[in-house]
Amino acid sequence: MAEAATIGTTTETERPMAGTFDLDLSASAPREDLPPPMKALWWLKKGGFRLGPEWHEAHEICQTAEGEPAYDWIHGLCHLIEADHGNAAYWFRRAGRTPATQDPQDIWREIAASLG
Repeated sequence: MAEAATIGTTTETERPMAGTFDLDLSASAPREDLPPPMKALWWLKKGGFRLGPEWHEAHEICQTAEGEPAYDWIHGLCHLIEADHGNAAYWFRRAGRTPATQDPQDIWREIAASLG
């Protein structure tokens, strides 16, 4: 069954894609109209926050725009999921964030809310 998360208070008609982050995890890929950072988050959620092909999809997206805070923050999350804490801390710092140790799903929600 499709899962949808509502983020923020702005309606989709006011700010397309910002009000609602469509998490139709039954699809084989994220919606094409999602911005790349949201696609990376979709892949991480689709993969159950574990290493695997979905994790690699998310990681590749993050590598396309190193130096952009949103990409670096998600890059840190990828390495936290991988349990590479030193690398995760590096990417969190590059994103201007405190290195994280909490549950990856909590960080995912924080990132998704900030992008929404």
